[in-house]
Amino acid sequence: MISTGDLKKGVVIEVDGTQYQVVDWEHIKVGRGSAQVRLKLRDIRAGHQMERTFQAGTKWPRVRIESVAMQYLYSDGDFYYFMNTATFEQIPLSERVVGGALPFLAENQGVEVLFAADDPIGVDLPAAVSLRVAKSEPGIRGDTASGATKPATLSTGHTVTVPLFIGPGDLIKVDTRTGQYLERVEAAS
Repeated sequence: MISTGDLKKGVVIEVDGTQYQVVDWEHIKVGRGSAQVRLKLRDIRAGHQMERTFQAGTKWPRVRIESVAMQYLYSDGDFYYFMNTATFEQIPLSERVVGGALPFLAENQGVEVLFAADDPIGVDLPAAVSLRVAKSEPGIRGDTASGATKPATLSTGHTVTVPLFIGPGDLIKVDTRTGQYLERVEAAS
């Protein structure tokens, strides 16, 4: 069993016989009433999202999730193909299943694909990934005292804010939880 105090993003719980993944949660305490937890849930089978409010201390059955090491191979437009690194079996996943990992997926990247009862339910990325900068404007110095930034488009199409010294072709590390620039790994040659 999992209670409201153990909730975090990505946990899968069973509510009214349906399995849901916690997309977001918020603890609410107002005036004289008891504390409540507002959950944004995604049905792992159908894909739709809903919001529900529960009393603090509510418990639900936890759904067993299996994590399998896989490698992202390519996309054909409709599906994203992953290969099990142990068995070399390839599986296609829809955009709905891949979800928030899309801006950070680069070909040949290692990820963890999450399964609930043999059904893929999501992709778990490392905390930070290294991605190549595809496009960025030249940095203009002068108007700032320190910490000047500019937008940069990564090889995956995701846009991040980077320091002025980052240019096209640089390899940078990006936090997959926040989508923010962390550091330059390698300068363009």
